[in-house]
This record gives sequence, structure tokens and C-alpha cells, in this order.
Amino acid sequence: MIHERLPKIWYGGDYNPEQWDEATMEEDIRMFKLAEIDVATVNVFSWARIQPSEEEYDFSGLDAIVDRLHRDGITICLATSTGAHPAWMAKRYPDVTRVDYEGRKRKFGGRHNSCPSSPAYLKYSALIADKLAERYKDHPALVAWHISNEYGGYCYCDNCAEAFRVWLQKRYGTIEQLNKAWYTSFWGHTFYDWDEIVPPNALSEEWAGNRTNFQSISLDYRRFQSDALLDCYLIEHAAIRRHSPDVQITTNLMGTYPELDYFKWAKHMDVVSWDNYPSIDTPVSYTAMTHALMRGLKSGQPFMLMEQTPSQQNWQAYNALKRPGVMRLWSYQAVAHGADTVMFFQLRRSIGACEKYHGAVIEHVGHEHTRVFRECAELGRELTQLSDKLLDSRLESRAAIVFDWENRWAVELSSGPSVALKYVNEVHKYYDALFEARIQTDMISVEESLDRYDLVIAPVMYMIKPGFAEKIEAFVERGGTFITTFFSGIVGETDIVTTGGYPGKLRKLLGIWAEEIDALLPGQSNQLIIKGEHGLLKGEYDCSILCDLIHSEGAEVMAEYGSDFYKGMPVVTRNKFGKGEAWYVASSPDKAFLQAMIGQICAEKGIEPLLGSAPSGVEATRRSKDGKTYTFVLNHNAEPAEIELPSAPQLDLLTGETVSGAYTLAAKGVLILEQ
Repeated sequence: MIHERLPKIWYGGDYNPEQWDEATMEEDIRMFKLAEIDVATVNVFSWARIQPSEEEYDFSGLDAIVDRLHRDGITICLATSTGAHPAWMAKRYPDVTRVDYEGRKRKFGGRHNSCPSSPAYLKYSALIADKLAERYKDHPALVAWHISNEYGGYCYCDNCAEAFRVWLQKRYGTIEQLNKAWYTSFWGHTFYDWDEIVPPNALSEEWAGNRTNFQSISLDYRRFQSDALLDCYLIEHAAIRRHSPDVQITTNLMGTYPELDYFKWAKHMDVVSWDNYPSIDTPVSYTAMTHALMRGLKSGQPFMLMEQTPSQQNWQAYNALKRPGVMRLWSYQAVAHGADTVMFFQLRRSIGACEKYHGAVIEHVGHEHTRVFRECAELGRELTQLSDKLLDSRLESRAAIVFDWENRWAVELSSGPSVALKYVNEVHKYYDALFEARIQTDMISVEESLDRYDLVIAPVMYMIKPGFAEKIEAFVERGGTFITTFFSGIVGETDIVTTGGYPGKLRKLLGIWAEEIDALLPGQSNQLIIKGEHGLLKGEYDCSILCDLIHSEGAEVMAEYGSDFYKGMPVVTRNKFGKGEAWYVASSPDKAFLQAMIGQICAEKGIEPLLGSAPSGVEATRRSKDGKTYTFVLNHNAEPAEIELPSAPQLDLLTGETVSGAYTLAAKGVLILEQ
């Protein structure tokens, strides 16, 4: 929940005044007030400045920054600066730097180059967090703690190897249990002592990133590295909490970033924050899905948009400008999905190194007479006008999609059947179908309660963790609708195949079994031929990537394959189970099929869209609070959109106008309708 000292949507971002002189900072603060910026994230990469040597700390510069911002009413999100260790540390303690995937020892440089198992790094990162918390715990400007920055990257050094062995002993208990879990009888990999185990990298089990000889070993190393980096966060978290028990603590996540299990991380964050950097051609439904995923990390709690660019990014191959209106639109998209902050990287552009061409509220020209600043200032005024109306409001959804990082690792480590299979892409296909239907959807973990949902979708649920199949069976039995897809129910949590026929523990629920899995070449497709008509679901559609060859064991066959030797075999089935039903989609279908299937199922379940007729590219969400609802309507199109609003008049919070019925929403336009 947003801190009571700033009872509105936070507006601001990362600020690095240590890169500037005092006169520049004075000018920045003048412009911050023009833009109604009220929060600054400071000290993100200032460790070397604060701690110039092993025993020396100098907080005078940070004191001046925090006090000066506070004098003009700007609150502080205070970072611990541990995302980049000082040069003296790497020189004096070589274990601090990582060993990369190829087995090469890194030198000082870049950022995120700290080994999570380095005793020196763990010691000094805890110390700096402790000293910062002790010094600033009672500062009236402090509204949040920001630990490190964008955690990520694996290490394969000897310290990590030893820590991995300790992690494995805690997980499996005995070497015999580990050998069983990993199936080490394959290729003579039996281990007789813990110190025989080495990290799986290019020198041992892996090649080309996600290709591995032993999925179980590689899967556990990803779990271990995610946990090791989480331990780094927790050490700093504990140091801060000793001095600052009430101020919220976070670290900025990165959406669908592959290397860390964010559901596990979120349990230790007071509020989830994340950095949103879509490309100009990223589907808006993908960005919406990622916002929903960040909201879902803590069961629907509002999150912080910690970073976005006001104009352009700097690390992509083609760094296009955000067109006029897009920054405002995408900011409101975050709020529409549960953000209680709108923040940027960065507030002033750096003039050197790799981020000097990354956009900022204050551009290199150094004044407020720019398109970007004008747009930022206008958004600042609107957010101030909204006050606390939206704060801590929630999105209530009847549909949910299950997302699981460990399942993702296992899918993409699998030795086949197709390199074209990408877990996140398949998840997005289903989210996109719900997005286009304007059905509000949550992204949830395998641990989440399903009680508030009527429709649950788990695409490519390759790994079935203990208890998940039973949870889904109970959900369907009491009346829920469940959808899963090809390449599901194959393995357990250590990536060992569940024998007895795919989809393993889901077989009874789905009423089918899969005999074989065919991989289609790029550009190759099969067809889904609907048997009869089922409302919106009729005719013929294309499918690709993988084709499960399935047999019905009581499930109704909704569609059959249209070609190849398995022509006429089931491809879409529906199985009645208790009061509900379970669907299986045995291939990766085209968008038209998913829209028809989702539309038909939602209609049957009485899950209604949030908006009447509207063209594609118009998004709708709804937040609720204290008996009021706030419906967001966003037009992502480059032209006005004709939409149908409810007939009952509603107040648009942004204009103060009352609207209803047929309405023309401007290109890149936004409505926030209170009812």
C-alpha cells in the first residue's frame, strides 16, 4: 500500500544528482515542480561514492541530496546502491566478480557483476544497507527502500559450486535421493559424493544457453541461482528492517525476465515494483499481460511502476521515440492494471556512458521547452487531480492464467520436441484472446487459491508440481472450467517423466491420453476442423508448432486434425468432470480459434466483457474500491475509436465530463469512468 506520507499516485523516477553540480540540481528541482514530480529514487548506483575504501564511509553528498529534495516537498525512494560494487572491492577481493557461463573469470566492469555467493560481497552489501538504514530511518522524506537494482545474471564460480552443493543437500537430504531425483543412471552420471557435482555450464552439461544433457541438473541450478540472488536481497532486507520497521521495502523486477522465480521473490517484498520497457512493436496485450503478472505476484496487491522511459530506450536494436500521447497512454495502462505509481528512468539524461541516449523527463537541452517535458508535466497535473481516488483499489477477475517460472525453465530446457516452443509466447496467445474480448484476467501462480475464479487456463503445463493436479480437479469438480494445452502433464518437479501416458496426472481430469507428439517445421501447419457448431466455435482453423496425437477416454471431441496421417484424430476436447469441464487443446492454434473458443466459453460461464462494441486495440480494465468502480478504457490505435459505453451516465475523472452510450475515443485516448 502506498505510504501515507504521499496519499496520491506517486510521480517521479530515478534521479542521479551526483552526476551534476549544485546549480543543475537547483534547476532540476524547479522543473520537477513544474511537472508536479513528487518522488525521486536516489542512490541507485552510488556505492563507490559513499564507500570510497574498505573502512571509509562518506554520506555528506547523499545527505545534501536528500535534504535538498525534501525542502521542496519531494519524497525519497532510497536505494541501497548495491547493484554495482566499487572497484576497490573487486581489486581487494577477487571472489566478488562472477565467473560467466563459458567459465571465464570476470574483471571489474559493467554492473550486476557481483557473485551472489561471494563472502566479501555479502558482507559489504549488508553493511552498506545497515548504515543507510541507521542514518536515514527517521528522515521525513523517506517513503520507500529500494534494494539493489534489477537483480539478474548467473555465476558459475567455485563459491557458487560449493553453495550449490549445500543447497542440494538441504533439498534432497542424501546423495542417493539426489541420484534418484536426477535420474543419474543415464549416461553413467551416478554421484558418490557431493563434491563431485559441478555447475552445469558450457564446461560441463550445457551448450548454447538452454541446451543441456541433464535437464534435472540444469533445472536445479536455475532454482539455486534464483535463490542465491534472493538471499542477497534478504540479507539487505534484514539489515534495513533492524532500523526501519515500518517503511516499505522493494526491488525492481523486470516483468517476464527468465532467470528469477518472481513468485518466490514477491513473498519477501512489501510491494512489487517493476521496470516496463516494451519496444515500439511489442503487442499492447503483452504489456498488459506483464502488468497483470506483476500484480499477480502478490495476489492482486497494487504494484509500483518503478521505471519506464518518457521517450526512447537505448539498448534495443532500433530505439524509436514514443509517439505523442504514447507515454501518457502507457502510463495509464500501468495504472489500469494496478499500478499506484508512475515513475521514470530517468529524470535527467546522463551525458556519458551507455545510457546517455536513454530518454529522460529533462533532456540534454536542459530546459522545459520540449515535447517530452510538456507531456510529462501534463500527466503530472492529471495524476495530482486524481488524488487518492484510485490508491489501493483492486482488480476483480473471474478468469486467470497460471504462470510458473520453474515450468518455463523446464519447457525451454527440454531436449525437444521443437525449438519453436516458447512458453511465454504460448501463455501470451491465451492472454491476448481474453484481452481482445475485454475479459479482465489475472496472472497467478500454481500456489494461488482458485476460489474466486470461474475460468483457469494453464498453457503448456509441462511440469505438474505436487498438489497441483488435485487442486485443479477440485476446482473443476465444483463447477470451474479449466483449459490446458499440448505438452502438458509430462513431468514432475525434477523433470522426470510421469509414466502411464501423457498428460500424466491430468489424464483423468481431461479424459484423454496422448500417444505421440509431432513437431511441425517453421511455416508448416495442420488444421482444426470443428465438429458441428458450438456457438462462436465453428468452421476450420490453422494450428502449428506441436501436434499431440490424442485419444478420447470419455472426453467430447470438439475438433479433429484436418491433414497428415493423424487426420481425423482429436485435437480439441472437452471433458465433463463433476459440475465443471476441462478442455484440452492439442496443438498451438491460430488467433481466430482462440478468440472463438474463449468467447464461447466466457459466454457459457456468464463472464461478460467490460466494454460493449469497440474496435481491436481498445483495452478495458476495472479497479474497485469502497463500493465504487473505475473503468479504464484505452485506445491504443492511431485513429479515433467508436465505442459503446453503458447507457447509465458515468463521470470521466480526467475531464470531469459525464459520458454514456456511443462515444468517440481519441487516438491514444484514455477514459477513467467512475461509477
